[in-house]
Amino acid sequence: MQTRKSFIAKLSAAAAAITGLSSFKQQPMDKELKNVFIHHVYFWLKNADSKADRDKLVEGLTKLSKVKTIQNFHIGKPADTNREVIERGYAVSWMLQFANGTDQASYQTDPVHLKFVEDYSHLWSKVIVYDSVDV
Repeated sequence: MQTRKSFIAKLSAAAAAITGLSSFKQQPMDKELKNVFIHHVYFWLKNADSKADRDKLVEGLTKLSKVKTIQNFHIGKPADTNREVIERGYAVSWMLQFANGTDQASYQTDPVHLKFVEDYSHLWSKVIVYDSVDV
């Protein structure tokens, strides 16, 4: 059984250790993505309020994510943020990271991508794409 005195001693030691750790400074990490090709696609649905259509499009994008040249991807919807500069009219966003423009060009002609367009394009009324590379 632990005595009150030993408990306080252990608690004091733990507090000292935590205080020592909090003064430890981590080196800043470089969060900037470099030498990548970003392909960001925004979809507006024909049936803007249809959760079923949105879910169907997300299903298609999930299948599309299997293309080998895609390094990373993110499927999203508009965040609940409201400022004048924020576009919230789209239904689904599809952000892709490629190693380079050649891999992105290969993605455009990949049979999985072509099948996605064939099977799911009836769902959207508008698509806008933003491609970017390093400055």
